[in-house]
Amino acid sequence: MNMSFFNQFSSPSFLGIPLILISMTFPALLLPSLDNRWITNRLSTLQLWLINLITKQLMTPLNKKGHKWALILTSLMVFLLLINLLGLLPYTFTPTTQLSMNLALAFPLWMATLLTGLRNQPSASLAHLLPEGTPTLLIPALILIETTSLLIRPLALGVRLTANLTAGHLLIQLISTATTTL
Repeated sequence: MNMSFFNQFSSPSFLGIPLILISMTFPALLLPSLDNRWITNRLSTLQLWLINLITKQLMTPLNKKGHKWALILTSLMVFLLLINLLGLLPYTFTPTTQLSMNLALAFPLWMATLLTGLRNQPSASLAHLLPEGTPTLLIPALILIETTSLLIRPLALGVRLTANLTAGHLLIQLISTATTTL
């Protein structure tokens, strides 16, 4: 078998159709459907308990004004949990190992937190662009540098996350190849 170590990161396809869409929509089928009864069965009870646990863990460190983010953060956690668990099945693909997936999740959330901070506390948000006690001559350069670092933050974090995931999978692949060779 003539296979590269990086073939495991390519998106699988069937008859030329990429299967990424199916792998990302399949976890939604695992969520309970709406019913007129409160608790339908044990699976629904388990799912409700898990969602309540995740929401409680996410919202405990936040104040009451931060609880507006509960729905989006809980949905994001459940979505990431389900698609990462789906990647544990044989012959499946984990979408979070792709840079495009990580950036597609990181950029809107980063933009939302940045704009919310600028809208609610503009002076505190802009104060992060200039460290306290900066000499007068360095102020324009530091503002440019801090603005640039703020703007490239989601790209840098997305690349780091993808590289860490890829390195872990690549290390497992190298160890398993060496083990079977020996």
